[in-house]
Amino acid sequence: MGVLFCDVSDAEQAYLRERLPGEETAFHAAPLTEPGQIDESAAGADILSVFVKSRVGADVLAALPALRCICTRSTGYDHIDLEAAAARGIVVCNVPAYGENTVAEHTFALILALSRNLHRAYVRTTMGNFSLEGLQGFDLKGKTIGVVGVGHIGLHVVRIARGFGMRVLGHDPYPNATLADLLEFTYTPLEDLLAQSDIVSLHAPLTPETRHMIGRHNFPLFKRGALLINTARGGLVDTQAMLQALDEGILSGAGLDVLEGEEILSEEKQLLGAAEIPAESLRTVLANMILMRRPDMVITPHIGFDSREAVQRILDTTVENIRAFRQGRPRNVVSPRPGR
Repeated sequence: MGVLFCDVSDAEQAYLRERLPGEETAFHAAPLTEPGQIDESAAGADILSVFVKSRVGADVLAALPALRCICTRSTGYDHIDLEAAAARGIVVCNVPAYGENTVAEHTFALILALSRNLHRAYVRTTMGNFSLEGLQGFDLKGKTIGVVGVGHIGLHVVRIARGFGMRVLGHDPYPNATLADLLEFTYTPLEDLLAQSDIVSLHAPLTPETRHMIGRHNFPLFKRGALLINTARGGLVDTQAMLQALDEGILSGAGLDVLEGEEILSEEKQLLGAAEIPAESLRTVLANMILMRRPDMVITPHIGFDSREAVQRILDTTVENIRAFRQGRPRNVVSPRPGR
């Protein structure tokens, strides 16, 4: 019995111990990606708490025979094999809302960095070069932004965009006409959104249905010279197709807080020691490396969620999820078939 926390900082460990008095806890600073990381002292845990860099598949679950609940400290749960968990009767809980404004603000940090060439200007001035050549940007006022996924985060993006005086298009499988009227935006099919938007911002969950929702099949539909922003999940975009779209001038730039296959990039030592690496994974890693060197890219290391306030909300909700499970009333439970 007890809780195994993975991918937690020292400060987070101290806070969790304080908020869960009397609960037997074990902590691992690293993400949980393979069963060999689970030592004997933690194997008896009946609750597991992880973050998005962990990979909780059937092999990891098998190393935790007493496990009854997984509490992910995130909204997304594509890093957990929900079907394998359900087959074991393991409840999976998430943090459905913690940083809607936080991620939306980071979205606009990426947009402004690209629209005003802040990344290029910063590098240039650190070298003592104050030339304005090539740094002219563009106004957001009057431009059209397409928000793909008008959920909690997407709605905050809509609000901020309207504050900048932008025209807003939205695409979502569950449109809300009342919110559209209130916030003055228009729902539209994805194809029309891509064709009309100066900036396309992704805020959809990653599911089998949304993987590579942006790829070779629809990059030709983009308004030429558009910006692509992704603060959701890297797998929403076909990285190799995005690289081609940048080369061909379909996109004039991209701002990414997430990368397809980012878990591979963060586990370089394990990658080198792997007996076999899928060719597609290697191609994605290579494409990411090329993207990182491009001046038309702004890439951040999945920090869109990472404000002091948002992290506090994540920890507090996780503690409440654990307490609720202990009381026999699980909350924020997600199903094996991903949905909203």
